[in-house]
Amino acid sequence: MKQLLVVDIGRTKYADAWEMQKKVFSARLEHRIGDVLLLTEHDPVFTLGKGADENHLLANESELREKKIDMFWIDRGGDVTFHGPGQIVGYPILDLNEHYQDIHRYLRDIEEMIIRTLKDYRVESGREKEFTGVWVKNEKIAALGVKVSKWITMHGFALNVGTDLSFFDRIIPCGIFHKGVTSLNNVLGSAVEIKEVHQHLIYHFSQIFSLEVKQISFEELLSLLHHHEAAIEEN
Repeated sequence: MKQLLVVDIGRTKYADAWEMQKKVFSARLEHRIGDVLLLTEHDPVFTLGKGADENHLLANESELREKKIDMFWIDRGGDVTFHGPGQIVGYPILDLNEHYQDIHRYLRDIEEMIIRTLKDYRVESGREKEFTGVWVKNEKIAALGVKVSKWITMHGFALNVGTDLSFFDRIIPCGIFHKGVTSLNNVLGSAVEIKEVHQHLIYHFSQIFSLEVKQISFEELLSLLHHHEAAIEEN
């Protein structure tokens, strides 16, 4: 089985995690690193994808400054969404040339990973025909937004575990007016440890993509990327 490097990069500002994605993408493109799954929690941030309608962001600039919420236009698909503490954000950087060249299948597989993880907590979830993401009844519990370039993936998924759902009141999540948002803690009525949910996600990810997991530290990842950057300079 091919290897998946899993790295918990901790709580991050969105801009820092985005830069890290770009570095890993570059190393993956040059075949200097294998498939990678970055896991993080972000400081509060609203992100808008390439097709986003800025009218779906209801908070104005002064409110964003007052509440110290960042905002970014980014190069993934999808509309506006929120990332913040209590939410697991996963950035798989996979070379789909080594799996399958099918973006729709990839999205369905990421959804399946989340559906299986929620089932571990006896939460029944599923898909909505018209929308990406994972739903519990009529409420969205996980959002997806990806970019694929040369069949290498960036961006990924966000699963609400203990997220402060009031942040979603300041957007129309993913441009969907008529459905709500929920979290795992909200559905269960009790708190779940983020790190515990990580392990369920990692397991199901590895099963779906037939990858052998190797969990490494953030420092180890930085060392791998340093070697990649040094090799580029030598050439």
